[in-house]
Amino acid sequence: MSLESHLTELVRRHQAIDAAIALEEQHPSADELKLHELKRKKLQLKDEIEKLRQEAEQTTTH
Repeated sequence: MSLESHLTELVRRHQAIDAAIALEEQHPSADELKLHELKRKKLQLKDEIEKLRQEAEQTTTH
C-alpha cells in the first residue's frame, strides 16, 4: 500500500469514528465508556496521520 493510499484510508477511518461519536452523543443515554474508547481511537488515528504526513513531507523535501 502506498503512503498516499494509507493516509487516505486513515483519514476515512478518522471521519467514520467522528461520525460514530456524533451519533452516540445524540442518544439521551450515551454510553460514556464507548464514547471514551471512540475518542481514544480517533486521537490515535490523528497522531498516526500527522506522523505519516510529516514523513511524507520530509521525503519530498530531501
